[in-house]
Amino acid sequence: MNTKNTLAVILGGGRGARMTPLTLARCKPAINLAGKFRLIDIPVSNCINSNVLKIFVVTQFLSAGLHRHLFQTYHFDRFSEGFVEVLAAEQTPTNMDWFQGTADAIRQSLRYITEWNISYVLILSGDQLYSMDYRNLLNYHVDRAADVTVSCLPAPPEDVYRMGIMQINDEGRIINFVEKPTEPEVQAELATDEGFFQKFGIEARGRKHLGSMGVYVFNREALIEMLSEGKYTDFGREVIPAAAKSHKVYAYVFDDFWEDIGTIESYYRVNLSLTDPVPPFNFYKEDWPIYTHPRSLPGVKVVGGKTDRAILCEGCIVDNAEITRSIIGIRQIVRSGAKIRESLVLGADFYDSPGNKPEGFRRTDSNVPLGIGVNTDIEGTIVDKNVRIGNEVKIRPKWNEPDQDGDGFYIRSGIVIIPRGGIIEDGREI
Repeated sequence: MNTKNTLAVILGGGRGARMTPLTLARCKPAINLAGKFRLIDIPVSNCINSNVLKIFVVTQFLSAGLHRHLFQTYHFDRFSEGFVEVLAAEQTPTNMDWFQGTADAIRQSLRYITEWNISYVLILSGDQLYSMDYRNLLNYHVDRAADVTVSCLPAPPEDVYRMGIMQINDEGRIINFVEKPTEPEVQAELATDEGFFQKFGIEARGRKHLGSMGVYVFNREALIEMLSEGKYTDFGREVIPAAAKSHKVYAYVFDDFWEDIGTIESYYRVNLSLTDPVPPFNFYKEDWPIYTHPRSLPGVKVVGGKTDRAILCEGCIVDNAEITRSIIGIRQIVRSGAKIRESLVLGADFYDSPGNKPEGFRRTDSNVPLGIGVNTDIEGTIVDKNVRIGNEVKIRPKWNEPDQDGDGFYIRSGIVIIPRGGIIEDGREI
């Protein structure tokens, strides 16, 4: 597949309300992943590895950090047409509104997309974890002379109500599409014959539905036609169901690990799974690297202690601590006697300088140093970036308690979250 005629647009502008408090200071695609990456690195890396090198990232809310990360990370040489460019929500003489949905975001960006001599537009989400060669998807789209192709997953029964579900004919053409169906009779009508899965070499294993991944290929003309009238604001609820009735829309089946990281619970669970001996997502593939901002940081320093199923990122210092099934982010200091279990510690943007407290957001009147204090015990917790946790602190998960906003902490789905820049004084119990 010659991908020079393909342009990718990554949607990265949602509020991410279900990810609060991690999205109080950043947009969802800018959230840390696996200690050193950002969520946005996944679709961008998939594009680069697939040789789709023209990439727009559409942003809207709390996007400064995401812009900085993209600018510092992704550079192409002058012999390439490749770019990773931000399309921020903007006012124009004809439109003064924010993006009203995924389709509206693409519509408002069409004048930049159509400037390029392209045939296909690949539309992606900025908050999903998966590895896909988009060339296979594009080949499938071209081979069937499709106007639109929707990448989809065989969905187990318990996930049907959370996804856009499609009904297909024997050729794989989508003839009906319903966003998040809840009625049993509608779900039954949308069921897919197991024989269709077998055409892709996939075992059904009790899965009877095809759920949308939020990954689309549009012919350039079809995209312009569908969005030009301005009556659709969302792809899943409006554009794809309408296109199925008026255009040639096909389903491309993908049967590998895929996770939509839309809640605190899914974010916590997926990150912890990366510490397993054989994780569901592989960051260690030489032929499919995940790119991120290169940092000039020293290697991890570990003095004594015990680590088991832990990811320790560059620049960490771990002094005689016990770390079990946890991720320790960049520049994180973990002091003597600390115990960290089933937790995500997202690291820091800087090191404390003895006797020197810089101005701005780094300054604090607290005497608690940056990092995890002596003999502190943490379990079932997400510790956001630049957090100061004192000595002899105890933090435990609250699995049976309702969500709440506490004094210096939050609880979501039983997971304790210490927000960005938070301070937990010595001896406190949460």
